[in-house]
Amino acid sequence: MVRIGVRELRQNASQYLARVKAGETVEVTERGTLIALLTPPSPAASARDRLIAEGRLIPASGPLQLPARVRVEGVESQAVLDELREERL
Repeated sequence: MVRIGVRELRQNASQYLARVKAGETVEVTERGTLIALLTPPSPAASARDRLIAEGRLIPASGPLQLPARVRVEGVESQAVLDELREERL
């Protein structure tokens, strides 16, 4: 684990983020006081994975089957939009 100040992080952010990406934890201090921990994400870091692990979300068992589009007879959408735009001018 590396301990660095805010200024050091600002000046060498890419270097420290590469170390975090490699699995290392970086402690960031401000005037000697710990203010942040930079750590790599855990494997189940996504909200979806966390909710599944907690049993609060059941993942889909397959692709969602949407009903076919229904064509409605009458005025086309583009004609309605054109009319609305004309009214604004």
